[in-house]
Amino acid sequence: MEALVKISSKGQVTIPKKFREFLGTNLIKFKIEEGKIVIEPIKDVGGIFKKYVKKSLPFEKERELAWEKVANEYCDFSRY
Repeated sequence: MEALVKISSKGQVTIPKKFREFLGTNLIKFKIEEGKIVIEPIKDVGGIFKKYVKKSLPFEKERELAWEKVANEYCDFSRY
């Protein structure tokens, strides 16, 4: 499989769909080996750790809890 692609003035290229599908990831590594540029797929390591990450709350709820925590730490409401 091969394709001819143009490098933009910003140094960008579009990887053809069939190559992206072959890679199976959206994370790649470039390296030079024996005078050739090699693109190597990197599997998403984030997915490996999903089971160890607690499920997050919606942003608004996280913000509300953070404000409550700060208020409780810095204000002694027991004297009111």
